[in-house]
Formats: sequence, structure tokens, C-alpha cells
Amino acid sequence: MNGTTVLAAATLLVFSLLAGAEVRTKEVTYTQGDTELQGFFAWDAEAKGKRPGVLVVHEWWGHNQHARNQAIRLAKDGYVGLAVDMYGKGKVTTHPPEAQSFAAEATKDPALVKARFLAALDLLKKDPHVDPDRVAAIGYCFGGGVVLGMARAGVDLDAVVSFHGAIATQQPAMAGMVKAQVLVLNGADDAMITAEQIDGFKKEMAAAGAKYEFVNLPGAKHSFTNPDADKVGMPNLAYNAEADKASWAAMLKLLRAVFGQ
Repeated sequence: MNGTTVLAAATLLVFSLLAGAEVRTKEVTYTQGDTELQGFFAWDAEAKGKRPGVLVVHEWWGHNQHARNQAIRLAKDGYVGLAVDMYGKGKVTTHPPEAQSFAAEATKDPALVKARFLAALDLLKKDPHVDPDRVAAIGYCFGGGVVLGMARAGVDLDAVVSFHGAIATQQPAMAGMVKAQVLVLNGADDAMITAEQIDGFKKEMAAAGAKYEFVNLPGAKHSFTNPDADKVGMPNLAYNAEADKASWAAMLKLLRAVFGQ
């Protein structure tokens, strides 16, 4: 895995009964290069055999509870979820300027973004509950841009799903490179995503020969999946329960199709 060393150490094990599934969670510490990162696994202990694994890449706030909640939701739906860390252990914030700084620092080197993603992917594949031949990645906001970037780079994933993520890129997909099926779930009222960017993304995916779908969710602004979106004082951020539910259902439909469930 391009020289990346991954060291995982369980630090916490939590048991809970959620929606009829015995969802268990585990915090882990792993590394990429000299950087210590944090991860959060969630799985259904009642499920038999190995099952598909799904990486969850956080918003620009960092590895926070929102990302962990998505891993738990995945576990309830029969997957192993791993909420990953693209910044470094403990680098999390609720302040937009700091979040912007974290995201800019993390993405200034595309090779570093890929290395940290692959470190998490390797960790997921090694989990005893995961079928390493069936893996996907989902991302939110900043994380949506990350997973789309990994699809563009040809990372071997069955599917990638972007929720209110960045779609513009300086490194467009080349023909034949995109292995994953791609689903973009966008807020139709998201002022951060322009009509020109949407048109450019669709043309890029078509030219690359990618299997993709772009969905505009009516009435949804940026960060529509995060119940805390309205609390940070940014007018374009707002939680939308209907869009949250609809986007999750669309993601599950894709995962079930690609994993043959």
C-alpha cells in the first residue's frame, strides 16, 4: 500500500442495541507516515460472516461525532463503517475559519490526501468483519471531495458517494480510470456548488466513461445531513431532514446494487 504503515490499536469498545442490531463500536489509533490518526469502527455483532466495509470521510470540521454517527448508521444497515481521519488525531473544530485552515493544509499535497485515504482503506480491509473485496467510501462536504478524488485517481473501490461535497477539481479523471460507481448527492439550494461546476462534473464523468449519477435534492442547502449545521452561523449551511433521509436511501440503493445484496 505505497509504503504506508498502518498501526491500529483498539482503545475503546462500546456496546449498544440499536434498531434490533447489536451495534458495537471501537475507537482505533493508526498512522500514516509520522502522523497519528484516529478511526471509529461500527459493526453489527449479530451479523454472520464477513460483510462489505465502508469508509466515512468527515466534513471540514474533522473527525467529529457526525462522521461517527454515519458509521453507526452503516452498521445498522449491515455494513462495517469506519469513520476516518484526514487531519491528524485531535484536529477537530466547530469554528469555520479553523476548519477552512485544516482543510487547506490537508489538501495542499494530493499525494498526502491519497496516502491518508489508503492508510484508512488498508485498516478497513484488515478488519476481521470485512470482506476486503467489497469496499466503498462515502464522504461529506470536504470528505465528499476526497472520495470523488479517490475515484478519479482510480482507487479500487466498488462505489463512492458524495454528500454535499465539492465537485470541482484540478485533477479530472482520465478515460478508463474510474473503477467505482459514483453517486453525488447535492443540495439543489447549495450556493457553494455552481451550475457551471455541475455541468463540468457531468462532462468529466462522461468523458472518463464512469458509471455515475448526480442527484439534486430540492430545497437542500450545504451540509444538509448534519443536524448541527444551523448552529455555526453560516447562512448557506442548514440541516434538512427530508434530504438527509432521501440521500441515505439513495446511497443504500447503490451499495446494495454493487454488493449484490
